[in-house]
Amino acid sequence: MKKFFGFDELDTNFKKEIIGGLTTFLSMAYILAVNPSILSLQGVEGVPDEMKMDINAVFVATCLAAFVGCLFMGIIAKYPIALAPGMGLNAFFAFTVVLTMGIPWQTALTGVLFSGVIFVILTLTGLREYIINAIPMEMKMAVSAGIGFFITFVGLQSSGIITGDEATLISLGNVQSGGVLLTFAGLVITVILMTKKVPAAIFIGMIATAVIGILTGIVPMPSAIVGSVPSVAPTFGAAFEGLTDFDTIFNVQFLIVVLTFLFVDFFDTAGTLVGVASQANLIKDNKLPRAGKALLADAFATITGAIFGTSTTTSYVESTAGVAAGARSGFASVVTGVLFLAAIFFSPLIVTFTSEVTAPALIIVGILMASNLSKITWGRFEVAVPAFLTVFMMPLTYSIATGIAVGFIFYPITMIMAGRRKEINPMMYGLFIVFILYFIFIN
Repeated sequence: MKKFFGFDELDTNFKKEIIGGLTTFLSMAYILAVNPSILSLQGVEGVPDEMKMDINAVFVATCLAAFVGCLFMGIIAKYPIALAPGMGLNAFFAFTVVLTMGIPWQTALTGVLFSGVIFVILTLTGLREYIINAIPMEMKMAVSAGIGFFITFVGLQSSGIITGDEATLISLGNVQSGGVLLTFAGLVITVILMTKKVPAAIFIGMIATAVIGILTGIVPMPSAIVGSVPSVAPTFGAAFEGLTDFDTIFNVQFLIVVLTFLFVDFFDTAGTLVGVASQANLIKDNKLPRAGKALLADAFATITGAIFGTSTTTSYVESTAGVAAGARSGFASVVTGVLFLAAIFFSPLIVTFTSEVTAPALIIVGILMASNLSKITWGRFEVAVPAFLTVFMMPLTYSIATGIAVGFIFYPITMIMAGRRKEINPMMYGLFIVFILYFIFIN
């Protein structure tokens, strides 16, 4: 085992790897509550039952997808990077694809499956480098930051802090209601923990919020702590059911959905891989060893997650917490995966993680993602316009895809007018046409 994972070469041991894997799990365990809440559209009023995924089945699918994804990354790529259904992508799945576009969640899972298959092909053919280089770095950062704003908006809305208003579209909710006060309390606790750099601050903050909610009667008391494993049948294999929905999958709208899943997962993984590897001092001669295997592991995890019944499974930047605790090899990822599998027996606790409890986590993750705004050259107007529109349009249109489309349409226009035509990769012109068609056919 030590030889397989290269403990001696990496100057690590079982103790460091186990502690690192546990730290990573605690740092990202919030996804076990947040992902089922988002995909089941919990807290969103007026949604027909057929548009909601079964919350218990999604919980199991989340555990299984994370388990398999972590095993892939740990054993195939041997990196201390954990995987689970990604934040942002789950919001896009639920609120844009299902709620806004009206695409059945079964067909949306088909889109996730397709994106995973394409990811595998791109990885095996080496086209991933070309695609990564084609998208300007500042536009990648704008997409990431925009998703952060969107996630924060979802958290504020689902908790009741922001509510609908006929005159102004949105307004401040009832700040004296129990749910809103609970969310504010959770947000304050989590912010304090994050500021103090407490490991697993988001997860601890969410647990504290749930406890406060139970004590005040705002959150229901769980019937048990450990229980039988819920059935995954309501979501398992549903991605293949979507293959029969020919009218939905054979149009430009569905193509945009697949490309968005692919795009966000692709660059999330690349960015996380470089970031974690840099922190662990795993980059050699400015090259990342086994990068192809890491991307392949991520792609296989996405396919597996879609089959189980969850949105795109991707690499988590919270893995840096495990690296900080000593993780250096893929064994830490295996440990994290086993812990996700063990979590499957604690399903009764999911009733305590209501939208008011999970909202602080969404808001904090949004804040962290918004930090990418600092990497955009706002002094260059030709860059600022598409970047700003990408970020701004996501929450305002309640659509990540629309934000990307608007920004990528304006990018070649402003760059050409600024006399920077030579800096535009030909693929950006292709995306320009694709997103023009997106607006033509989306209506």
